[in-house]
Amino acid sequence: MNGVRMLFAIGVALYELLRYEVLLALGGFARVRRLPAVARRQANDAECQFICDAFNWAAAFYWKPVLCLQSAIVTACMLRRAGFRAEVVIGCRPEPFFSHAWVELEGRVVNDSEGYRQQLPAMARL
Repeated sequence: MNGVRMLFAIGVALYELLRYEVLLALGGFARVRRLPAVARRQANDAECQFICDAFNWAAAFYWKPVLCLQSAIVTACMLRRAGFRAEVVIGCRPEPFFSHAWVELEGRVVNDSEGYRQQLPAMARL
């Protein structure tokens, strides 16, 4: 049963990756950044990790490289649809220039390394 649930979650993640591509092509970033409404569900580490793992599997099978912003937005969409208060954070360092996007849930990074949060000041939160 858990394997079927994971396959379904991977399918949802692949759909969301494709949806991101279409929205970006049709309306640019303004259209992509509209995330689902935030539900007020208490963070559940196991469920959150399950969703992040499903996304990672989907990204591994996606036919083109998945960039950090796409990864963060799709993961946040999946977490929000599951009822979590996920937030996309875009951090930037001006010199030498470096930027990265990740997902935070209740103040902690859930889909990437905590090091980005410590080294890159948050430029935007979605």
